[in-house]
Amino acid sequence: MSDAAMHVELTKEHGWLEQMVGEWSCEMEAEMSPGGPIQTHTSRESVRSLGGAWVLCAGEMGSGGTHQTLMTLGYDPAKGRFVGSFVGSMMTNQWIYEGELDESGNALVLSTQGPSVEDGNVTDYRDTIEIRAPDHRVLTSTYRRSNGEWTLFMTAHYRRV
Repeated sequence: MSDAAMHVELTKEHGWLEQMVGEWSCEMEAEMSPGGPIQTHTSRESVRSLGGAWVLCAGEMGSGGTHQTLMTLGYDPAKGRFVGSFVGSMMTNQWIYEGELDESGNALVLSTQGPSVEDGNVTDYRDTIEIRAPDHRVLTSTYRRSNGEWTLFMTAHYRRV
Protein backbone atom coordinates (compact mmCIF):
# COMPACT_ATOMS: atom_id res chain seq x y z
CA MET A 1 0.00 0.00 0.00
CA SER A 2 1.37 3.42 -0.92
CA ASP A 3 1.84 6.31 1.52
CA ALA A 4 -0.86 8.22 -0.39
CA ALA A 5 -3.37 5.42 0.27
CA MET A 6 -2.59 5.68 3.99
CA HIS A 7 -3.06 9.48 4.27
CA VAL A 8 -5.57 10.60 6.90
CA GLU A 9 -7.55 13.82 6.47
CA LEU A 10 -7.95 15.17 9.98
CA THR A 11 -11.21 16.95 10.79
CA LYS A 12 -12.35 19.47 13.41
CA GLU A 13 -13.65 16.45 15.38
CA HIS A 14 -10.11 15.08 15.59
CA GLY A 15 -9.07 18.51 16.83
CA TRP A 16 -11.74 18.35 19.55
CA LEU A 17 -10.14 15.18 20.90
CA GLU A 18 -6.71 16.85 21.07
CA GLN A 19 -8.02 18.94 24.02
CA MET A 20 -7.62 15.82 26.13
CA VAL A 21 -3.89 15.34 25.47
CA GLY A 22 -1.77 15.73 28.60
CA GLU A 23 -1.33 14.51 32.15
CA TRP A 24 -4.37 14.42 34.44
CA SER A 25 -5.29 13.66 38.02
CA CYS A 26 -8.77 12.31 38.68
CA GLU A 27 -11.24 12.23 41.56
CA MET A 28 -14.11 9.80 41.01
CA GLU A 29 -17.33 8.92 42.82
CA ALA A 30 -19.07 5.70 41.83
CA GLU A 31 -21.96 3.53 42.95
CA MET A 32 -20.57 0.07 42.17
CA SER A 33 -23.86 -1.76 42.81
CA PRO A 34 -27.46 -0.49 42.67
CA GLY A 35 -28.30 1.17 45.98
CA GLY A 36 -24.80 0.47 47.28
CA PRO A 37 -22.55 2.97 48.99
CA ILE A 38 -20.83 5.70 46.99
CA GLN A 39 -17.13 4.90 46.68
CA THR A 40 -14.45 7.49 45.99
CA HIS A 41 -11.25 6.82 44.09
CA THR A 42 -8.31 8.82 42.84
CA SER A 43 -6.34 8.04 39.73
CA ARG A 44 -3.96 9.45 37.17
CA GLU A 45 -4.31 9.45 33.42
CA SER A 46 -1.85 10.10 30.63
CA VAL A 47 -3.45 11.02 27.29
CA ARG A 48 -1.40 11.07 24.11
CA SER A 49 -2.16 11.68 20.48
CA LEU A 50 -1.64 8.98 17.88
CA GLY A 51 -0.84 11.06 14.81
CA GLY A 52 -3.74 13.43 15.49
CA ALA A 53 -6.24 10.74 14.44
CA TRP A 54 -6.67 9.07 17.84
CA VAL A 55 -6.17 9.81 21.50
CA LEU A 56 -4.99 7.06 23.84
CA CYS A 57 -6.01 7.55 27.47
CA ALA A 58 -3.97 5.33 29.82
CA GLY A 59 -5.11 5.40 33.43
CA GLU A 60 -3.88 3.97 36.73
CA MET A 61 -6.09 3.61 39.81
CA GLY A 62 -5.28 2.48 43.32
CA SER A 63 -2.04 2.46 45.24
CA GLY A 64 0.85 1.52 42.99
CA GLY A 65 -1.38 1.40 39.91
CA THR A 66 -3.46 -1.56 41.13
CA HIS A 67 -5.79 -1.21 38.12
CA GLN A 68 -4.94 0.00 34.64
CA THR A 69 -7.36 1.29 32.00
CA LEU A 70 -7.04 2.20 28.33
CA MET A 71 -9.53 4.24 26.33
CA THR A 72 -9.08 4.93 22.62
CA LEU A 73 -11.05 7.68 20.91
CA GLY A 74 -11.08 8.79 17.29
CA TYR A 75 -13.42 10.14 14.65
CA ASP A 76 -14.57 8.10 11.63
CA PRO A 77 -15.57 10.51 8.82
CA ALA A 78 -17.17 7.64 6.86
CA LYS A 79 -19.57 6.99 9.76
CA GLY A 80 -19.81 10.66 10.74
CA ARG A 81 -19.32 9.52 14.35
CA PHE A 82 -16.74 9.38 17.08
CA VAL A 83 -15.56 5.81 17.72
CA GLY A 84 -13.48 4.15 20.39
CA SER A 85 -13.03 1.48 23.01
CA PHE A 86 -12.40 1.01 26.72
CA VAL A 87 -10.73 -1.85 28.58
CA GLY A 88 -9.56 -2.22 32.16
CA SER A 89 -7.47 -4.71 34.09
CA MET A 90 -10.38 -5.14 36.53
CA MET A 91 -12.84 -6.42 33.89
CA THR A 92 -13.06 -8.82 30.95
CA ASN A 93 -15.59 -6.86 28.87
CA GLN A 94 -14.37 -4.65 26.02
CA TRP A 95 -16.57 -1.55 25.65
CA ILE A 96 -17.00 -0.36 22.04
CA TYR A 97 -18.04 3.28 21.65
CA GLU A 98 -19.88 5.33 19.04
CA GLY A 99 -21.01 8.86 19.66
CA GLU A 100 -21.27 12.52 18.80
CA LEU A 101 -20.85 15.96 20.27
CA ASP A 102 -23.87 17.46 22.02
CA GLU A 103 -25.47 20.70 20.81
CA SER A 104 -23.10 22.84 22.91
CA GLY A 105 -20.04 21.26 21.30
CA ASN A 106 -18.48 20.89 24.76
CA ALA A 107 -19.54 17.31 25.51
CA LEU A 108 -18.90 14.06 23.68
CA VAL A 109 -21.72 11.56 24.28
CA LEU A 110 -20.58 7.97 23.74
CA SER A 111 -22.94 4.99 23.58
CA THR A 112 -21.98 1.39 24.26
CA GLN A 113 -23.40 -1.86 25.58
CA GLY A 114 -22.22 -4.18 28.29
CA PRO A 115 -23.22 -6.32 31.25
CA SER A 116 -25.73 -4.68 33.57
CA VAL A 117 -24.70 -4.04 37.15
CA GLU A 118 -28.23 -5.16 38.09
CA ASP A 119 -28.35 -8.66 36.61
CA GLY A 120 -25.46 -9.21 34.17
CA ASN A 121 -27.72 -9.03 31.10
CA VAL A 122 -26.57 -6.77 28.27
CA THR A 123 -27.78 -3.18 28.63
CA ASP A 124 -27.10 0.28 27.21
CA TYR A 125 -24.50 2.63 28.70
CA ARG A 126 -23.66 6.27 28.02
CA ASP A 127 -20.34 7.88 28.85
CA THR A 128 -20.22 11.66 28.45
CA ILE A 129 -16.94 13.58 28.37
CA GLU A 130 -17.55 17.26 29.02
CA ILE A 131 -14.81 19.86 28.59
CA ARG A 132 -15.51 22.45 31.29
CA ALA A 133 -12.24 24.36 30.90
CA PRO A 134 -8.86 23.71 29.24
CA ASP A 135 -7.66 22.14 32.51
CA HIS A 136 -10.90 20.47 33.68
CA ARG A 137 -13.04 17.77 32.10
CA VAL A 138 -15.76 15.59 33.58
CA LEU A 139 -16.73 12.03 32.68
CA THR A 140 -20.20 10.87 33.68
CA SER A 141 -21.41 7.30 33.18
CA THR A 142 -25.03 6.18 33.09
CA TYR A 143 -26.74 2.89 32.33
CA ARG A 144 -30.26 1.84 31.34
CA ARG A 145 -31.89 -0.07 34.18
CA SER A 146 -34.18 -3.04 33.55
CA ASN A 147 -37.17 -0.66 34.04
CA GLY A 148 -35.87 1.52 31.16
CA GLU A 149 -34.73 4.45 33.31
CA TRP A 150 -31.24 5.92 32.91
CA THR A 151 -29.20 5.95 36.14
CA LEU A 152 -26.02 7.88 36.85
CA PHE A 153 -23.48 5.63 38.55
CA MET A 154 -20.15 7.44 38.13
CA THR A 155 -18.79 10.97 37.97
CA ALA A 156 -15.07 11.63 37.48
CA HIS A 157 -13.39 15.07 37.54
CA TYR A 158 -10.11 15.23 35.61
CA ARG A 159 -7.74 18.13 36.27
CA ARG A 160 -4.61 18.80 34.26
CA VAL A 161 -1.36 18.44 36.23
